[in-house]
Amino acid sequence: MFVRNQREATPFTTADGSTIRELLSHRDPTIRNQSLAEARLAPGQATTPHHHAVTEEIYYILSGSAQMTLGTDDSRPVGPGDAIAIPAGVRHTIRNTGTVELVFLCTCAPGYEHTDTFLEA
Repeated sequence: MFVRNQREATPFTTADGSTIRELLSHRDPTIRNQSLAEARLAPGQATTPHHHAVTEEIYYILSGSAQMTLGTDDSRPVGPGDAIAIPAGVRHTIRNTGTVELVFLCTCAPGYEHTDTFLEA
């Protein structure tokens, strides 16, 4: 059995500008095709609009409030308990619209790689 506590995961900044802690991934001994990370954005902060050519994602909001945008015009407010499906190839960004840190889980299949993140204007 492989278990990693969130406190043991070293935070890093992704290509899109969010700070994440990779909790489980294909870099671990038992996972092959996905990854799970905790992401955080400070109030007012947003990820750089981007897409992943191969990877599909799911965001699950744990705390805070945000505006999620898919494509160029599909946008809506999201908050705790919301799960957002992000298909591969679709431009997306999330902006913290609240006064506290936005915390969300991000799953990727296949697992997250910087090389599959393509920044957009």
